[in-house]
Amino acid sequence: MRFKVKVDGNMRSFRHRNYRILFPANAVSNIGTWAQRVAQDWLVLELTNNSGTYLGLVSAVQFLPILLFSLHGGKFADRFNKRKALILTNVLGGASSLVLGILVVTESVLLWQVFVLAGVLGLSNAIDGPVRQSFTSEIVGPDDLANAVSLNSANFNAGRLIGPAVSGGLIAAFGTGPSFLINALSYLFVIAALIKLNEKTFFRQDQEKSDGNIREGIKYVKSRPDIYVVLLIVLFVSTFGLNFQIFNALMATKEFGLGPASFGLMGTFVAIGSLTGAIGSARLERFRSTKFVIKGGIVFSTSIIILSVLPTFTVYMIWLPICGLSALTTLVSANSLVQTSSDTAIRGRVMGLYLLVFMGGAPFGSPLIGVTTELIGIRPTITICGTISLVASILVWFIYKNRVTPPADISVAAVLKSVNRN
Repeated sequence: MRFKVKVDGNMRSFRHRNYRILFPANAVSNIGTWAQRVAQDWLVLELTNNSGTYLGLVSAVQFLPILLFSLHGGKFADRFNKRKALILTNVLGGASSLVLGILVVTESVLLWQVFVLAGVLGLSNAIDGPVRQSFTSEIVGPDDLANAVSLNSANFNAGRLIGPAVSGGLIAAFGTGPSFLINALSYLFVIAALIKLNEKTFFRQDQEKSDGNIREGIKYVKSRPDIYVVLLIVLFVSTFGLNFQIFNALMATKEFGLGPASFGLMGTFVAIGSLTGAIGSARLERFRSTKFVIKGGIVFSTSIIILSVLPTFTVYMIWLPICGLSALTTLVSANSLVQTSSDTAIRGRVMGLYLLVFMGGAPFGSPLIGVTTELIGIRPTITICGTISLVASILVWFIYKNRVTPPADISVAAVLKSVNRN
């Protein structure tokens, strides 16, 4: 006998059986992901005598595939079976974590191996990201998509709340190896959940015919000021402001003289604010707009500038949740707006562009930030990053605030017809 689950309000996405299967598996995977992020950063610092330059370079290598292949991942999402694609990307990601964990545990890891495996994980994420984000609409349908985006962000940041603290404790007790092995194991939960999903209940709408090429996706976004303004804010906020892993790692080691447990705790405090912002975003659906995202970018950038001048570890920790709260409120709103306002037929390619601007700036920003910390110190570097993001957000506000109304007809055919006519 089957029972219908009644869930309303902020948790209404759980009405869908497939979502209830996938959500806890993603929760386990998110914990593993954040555990590995902390461990990878700490491993690089151990192998390079606390070098900010190498820390930035490893981040760049991990995010470079996103810059190169996320648009192709979006094209892939619009053309092929998303569930099967996600199984393949999770197998690849899990394999890279397993190999790195084995290398660390056997005490045979070298820095170049960390670079290579970070690149493999980045390749997996480049395809996985746009496919996974556009897959959400097939799981819950268009009516519950905005709610699912908020809940998924809460899930991701719950992992950020637990993962860094767990990883910090494991590193202090056993070294970085167990964190990589835990992440490798966590991928199995997602693969099992994807296999268990019932494709008969997927929300697959009849889509308008399109060429399915990347150029069409770019043309669509360029014709939508309400979307590309959001992407501009996300580009500057993520490239310059959203670098807590680098900021916290170097603040912990160079500024405060602390160990891995304190570094992991910093990540947990960021996640307290991030989780609060993600949960709160489920209540802000009616307030979401492009102008809301721009204002969020201004608030977040200001919080980063303030972070750079806080004098003690305790005060720094107390402020981290504020940074996390403002960041996630902005980014969840941005993600939800882009997904819900994009036509179904082209959503994968639009989310490929979103992922490109969200994470594609890291190959340039991370090494630059790493080198800058070596030249002028971590505090001035954080100030500069926050200032760049703040100035960009203010300029976007004054230039575009009156040009962000979505068109009456946002279908692919109507928008592209308008572009071609102009």
